[in-house]
Amino acid sequence: MPGAPFSRLSRRTVLGAMGGLTTAALLPPGLAAARPASGGGGASGRRVIVIGAGMAGLVAAHEIEKQGGEVILLEARDRVGGRAWTLRGGDTVSHIGEDDQRATFSEGLYLNAGPARIPSHHDQYLGLARELQVPLEVLVNTSHSNFLSATPDSTERPIRLRQASNDLRGHLSALLEKALRSGALDQDLDPAARTKLVEFLKTYGDLAQDGTYRGSQRSGLLQVPGATIEQAIAVPPVTLDALLANPELSTLLFEENILMQPTMLQPMGGMDRLPVAIAGALRSKPRLHAEVREIRRSGDGVRIVYRDRRTGRDIAVEGDRAIITTPLSILARTPNDFSPAVSKAIAGVRYSDSIKIGFESAPFWEQEQIYGGITFVGGDTGLIWYPSGQFQAKREVLLAAYSAGPQARNLALRTRAEQIEQARAAVERLHPGHGRDLSAPVVVHWNKIPFSEGPWIEWSDPGNDIASAAVLNAGDGPFLFAGSHLSAYSGHWQEGAILSARRAVALAATDRRSA
Repeated sequence: MPGAPFSRLSRRTVLGAMGGLTTAALLPPGLAAARPASGGGGASGRRVIVIGAGMAGLVAAHEIEKQGGEVILLEARDRVGGRAWTLRGGDTVSHIGEDDQRATFSEGLYLNAGPARIPSHHDQYLGLARELQVPLEVLVNTSHSNFLSATPDSTERPIRLRQASNDLRGHLSALLEKALRSGALDQDLDPAARTKLVEFLKTYGDLAQDGTYRGSQRSGLLQVPGATIEQAIAVPPVTLDALLANPELSTLLFEENILMQPTMLQPMGGMDRLPVAIAGALRSKPRLHAEVREIRRSGDGVRIVYRDRRTGRDIAVEGDRAIITTPLSILARTPNDFSPAVSKAIAGVRYSDSIKIGFESAPFWEQEQIYGGITFVGGDTGLIWYPSGQFQAKREVLLAAYSAGPQARNLALRTRAEQIEQARAAVERLHPGHGRDLSAPVVVHWNKIPFSEGPWIEWSDPGNDIASAAVLNAGDGPFLFAGSHLSAYSGHWQEGAILSARRAVALAATDRRSA
């Protein structure tokens, strides 16, 4: 919602191995993304009812209209975008079973409550932004000025990522150089290769001439160069033992994940800019406040009953096909005519959990040379994500907690006030004296957000079965299903929603008889 943004990369590990450009090849039969053929045919002359105006539903409606079809797009919320939700001052955050919150950010400030970054290889998303002229800017996803945090209960001062990364590289290079010098690898490398590797390690690890590691200016400066003759002095190196003892050490690999590699991007002004632009380009505008109450077959087509939440009136619409992007936990409760196999696939899925907590503040972190990027703090609050794109402003919005999975479930056991104070305490540990500077808190607990009830699906979670995705992607007579949860992106990325939507549109254009 495009963040692993967590300490051991847990929820991105599989996705990182896949890579965004090879997902179709890795899907089980029936899941591969398909784009509608260009030119004539397609959805021309057909009426398609699209349920849900998140990214998948909007893209589906956009593609159908481009092919000459008619769209009725139904959205239960009072806005488009689904989880691509940008909170600004004056917005209301509703949680099921809790009091509403009112975002009180200053004018011009915002928090991306869901997806918050776009990898540079997500060509479907970037292509839509180009088509609809939604301006993008660079997002600083990783900054080596940020910290490698110690455990939440540690009294040790965290170290900069640049020092952790370069000191670790230096120590490991020195160990390998020593092994080469001792002849330990003589059977694995010929003499010429050993000589070249030693020379490379001296540069790679910034080793002294004797092959030892004594620190490096790459790791940071204890003294910066002066105006006259003062020379730069490197910070003293952290020992290898101390580095290996840090439970957050694996986060040094964060930007190596293909989904987190620079350059990362974001729409200027908020993640909702693209969904709003897609909705604005539609000939038939989304019907907002339209909560679907029944999904039925009607001959070879569909009949959908929705309730206008403003008037309380039930309205029925009919079409040739339906593309359904409703979160599966909500769809399971919606009266329908799905086949037993599809109903079983929907009912068996459980969503993960995620909580974001944002504050407004003067950007005290910039005084510590931090401009964007993430510090992984561990514990139930997960991370601190610094804003990117509004540098040196008087006020900015800091994401002080982004928690997922078991950590989010632990955090959710606390009251909202306790969650806010726990996030504030994480900032205070990292930036002593500045926890009190945080104001205008807002909590977004995705499992309690109406019409979402969860952030994404982890198909590898206990009880979930990837075969359910294959069942849904096969469709059910006139019913087609779409959403990022039905792509190899597993709900984490808007790219998956776009791919899934275009695949569903291609299937909607075929002659599908009732099952």
